[in-house]
Amino acid sequence: MSDYVKQLMAEVKAKNPSEPEFHQAVFEVAESLVLVLEKHPEYRSEKILERIIEPERVILFRVPWVDDQGEVRINRGFRIEMNSAIGPYKGGLRFHPSVNLGILKFLAFEQVFKNSLTTLPMGGGKGGSDFDPKGKSDGEVMRFCQSFMSELQRHIGPNTDVPAGDIGVGGREIGFLFGQYKKLRNEFTGVLTGKGLNWGGSLIRPEATGYGAVYFAAEMLGTKNKTMEGKTCLVSGSGNVAQYTIEKILDLGGKAVTTSDSNGYIYDEEGIDREKLKFIMNLKNVRRGRIKEYADKYKNAVYTPLDPNAAFNPLWDHKADCAFPSATQNEINENDAANLLKNGIYVVSEGANMPTTIEGVNLFLDKKILYGPGKAANAGGVAVSGLEMAQNSMRFGWTREEVDNRLAMIMKSIHNTCVETADKFGTPGNYVNGANIGGFIKVADSMLDQGIV
Repeated sequence: MSDYVKQLMAEVKAKNPSEPEFHQAVFEVAESLVLVLEKHPEYRSEKILERIIEPERVILFRVPWVDDQGEVRINRGFRIEMNSAIGPYKGGLRFHPSVNLGILKFLAFEQVFKNSLTTLPMGGGKGGSDFDPKGKSDGEVMRFCQSFMSELQRHIGPNTDVPAGDIGVGGREIGFLFGQYKKLRNEFTGVLTGKGLNWGGSLIRPEATGYGAVYFAAEMLGTKNKTMEGKTCLVSGSGNVAQYTIEKILDLGGKAVTTSDSNGYIYDEEGIDREKLKFIMNLKNVRRGRIKEYADKYKNAVYTPLDPNAAFNPLWDHKADCAFPSATQNEINENDAANLLKNGIYVVSEGANMPTTIEGVNLFLDKKILYGPGKAANAGGVAVSGLEMAQNSMRFGWTREEVDNRLAMIMKSIHNTCVETADKFGTPGNYVNGANIGGFIKVADSMLDQGIV
């Protein structure tokens, strides 16, 4: 670790205590940027990285609501407006009991670089609440969303800050949030992305993160003259990202054999075909059930409950070619990374944000496998959010094929940026350096142009 990174991390930890995910995200980026800061002393003298680390604005607010029993409940709401050097703040809202300031700051920090890589004019932000939509009625979710938006609406707008969905915030929640914004502001604008198709949404938006992660994996394989055809894939999660990752794996001729939720995972050696995927989508999106039911229906599948005290996750301990972590942060630790390598995995494309610990990342880099970090591999979601914003501005909608083609081209462009930047800075094949440096330079140069603000 360079002296600069040591000093920077000491300051970050002192200013932001008890925020380990934020420390982890900053450290990973700072390590890559040492290569750039040596060549560009102006970034150091103008304290560009130090300014990116500090959010431009942090909003914390109370969210009171009434449950179905008439009891008053209180949650916390957050919005981190991290950096607006290249465009309005853009990033999802997460509703989950684990949400806290540190997790949202890490997500907002990652979003700055991810959005920069998409080539679209979007700054970085993130928000959410410690509200848990799991087990709540539609009425309870609606009342919570309306209370949440009653405060958030004064801080966002189509040219200021454009939130989207994330964990716990799907089409239902976006609908309730948008309805309340429209009522309070008396305007119909593209203030949220992930909207329904009847009221300003974009085709391919629900699919975009999962599709993009598979497109990115295919681009990485292309550098070795290989394709997704015939590849066995491990996928974690069972939300939007995982579902559409599995769908695109099938489209490109691969086979997904795992999927999971917070209770456990299923392993289906025969592969999750389109009929089984349809069952998962109904289970999770309509009935909001648990993945264990998959093994009840398909008898050849094996269900393994989650053991929170285990040193590794058995989902990552199966023979396969590719891994798509699509659940949550730090789901692959050093033991899991070692198991993946032992089982023949040579492609990892991250659908979730920072799903691999630093120790796991270092193992992947040491073995020189094709490793696509989240800020590059899962940028398809925010890329299509940007395309949704463009369609809203034009009062126009593109066809499914057109949006999918644009998504594929954006993922190809992100891949090329990563490869070319890694080569330029003397670390060929290192997608972590390529993504971090490629995302940073565009933001840094914009900040230099705009002065100390």
